[in-house]
Amino acid sequence: MTDALHYLELTALAARLEAREISALEVTRAQLDRIDAIDRDLGSYVHVMAETAVTEAKAADAEIAQGRYRGPLHGVPIALKDLLWTKGIPTAAGTTLHRDFRPDEDATVVRRLKDAGAVILGKVQLTEGAYADHHPRVKPPKNPWNASYWPGISSSGSAVATAAGLCYGSLGSDTGGSIRWPCAANGLTGLKPSWGRVSRHGAFELAATLDHIGPIGRSAADAGALLGAIAGQDPNDPTSLFDPVPDYLAAAARDMRGLRIGVDAAWNSDDVDITTQHVLADAIDAFRTLGADIVDVRFPDVVQAIADWTPNCAVEAAVAHEATYPAHRDEYGPILASVIEAGRALSALDYQKILLRRLAFRGRVTALFETIDLLLTPVQPFPPLTLAMIQTLGEQPDLIAKLQRYTCPFDMTGHPTITLPGGASADGLPIAFQLVAARLDEATLVRAGAAFQRATSWHRRRPSLISRRPQ
Repeated sequence: MTDALHYLELTALAARLEAREISALEVTRAQLDRIDAIDRDLGSYVHVMAETAVTEAKAADAEIAQGRYRGPLHGVPIALKDLLWTKGIPTAAGTTLHRDFRPDEDATVVRRLKDAGAVILGKVQLTEGAYADHHPRVKPPKNPWNASYWPGISSSGSAVATAAGLCYGSLGSDTGGSIRWPCAANGLTGLKPSWGRVSRHGAFELAATLDHIGPIGRSAADAGALLGAIAGQDPNDPTSLFDPVPDYLAAAARDMRGLRIGVDAAWNSDDVDITTQHVLADAIDAFRTLGADIVDVRFPDVVQAIADWTPNCAVEAAVAHEATYPAHRDEYGPILASVIEAGRALSALDYQKILLRRLAFRGRVTALFETIDLLLTPVQPFPPLTLAMIQTLGEQPDLIAKLQRYTCPFDMTGHPTITLPGGASADGLPIAFQLVAARLDEATLVRAGAAFQRATSWHRRRPSLISRRPQ
């Protein structure tokens, strides 16, 4: 199979599968061969499910041949972040503590992918417990564009596999930016849904009220197809929402006319590097040409929300790990252990103040969407980060706050976002921007993202995989 087929968008592959121009078995075997040949260097997969993937592909081909086509994921090879329970398959969540855990059921999102006919290729790597760093005994995935650069944080395995042509889409999770940073770093489109839009049942928890499960793909339409399969109320997750799930692929076919896009020029430029500012300006020009109205807005101050994110996450992580921490402290890496310790030490009074500030901030952000349909922001305020720079983050709290400036506020509020490739650095690394929508309005994100991608080609750039080894 040629690179052109490995790098097809999910929706393009789906059309070929439905028309029986290519078989799911052929695609799946080619993906497994490519994983075997390429991923030993990239390290995106932690567990390849070759036998079951072939079985699922054969079943998909049989059903499609009989006219029982299930939809755009039928026969499409997909990867799962290894915090999602997968029945009978090791699911370690980036830890050594859970390396032998084999769930006796699928996570709701995994079951829904299977119900949609997707072929599950395997489980992909993540940071320990989906927090900020890999366990010392876990090898991080490498950025396929250049292995000297950061591949993003906890959903990096999902993004690396998708960017390198080792699956046609994947599921990740986002607690502080972990869908958006990997998508930005790897030139992909990622959708962080509204909190509650997607069930969290059967997902290892980091911070219950901050965790979002969402899709990573090569286009907005791909992300919409994946979200359409996994979204919706789940009786096993009482926090999942009953609101109906729109037809996201239908939204992807609509134009931009009449949409109001808010831009806070000061927030988007203050201490933001010039290349990223050019990417934002080009995106604004493209949206204006496509018929959107650009509206000047003032976004609520985010300084306190960013400062509150870490202790908020820490308390919830301490609860999530209560059964194993501190009882198994020696099996934890230093970064996850430190945030759990911080959460255990926070007073109830201080935590309640955080919750009240968070509610107020959410209200101010929600009010903004009374006057706009979308908000356009950077994903991060600087160009792609090298691994050398990332290794200094622990010594630079101001740099951490800058990295979180445009991501964790929307985990604190639960608003949905889409990350879109919009440019490149001087070294050819991807640069992305972000659109944010009102609660439960993922359809508008898909609509706007697809319209932008019909008019531009940034999302069609692919890594060569020639320079993946650090020099």
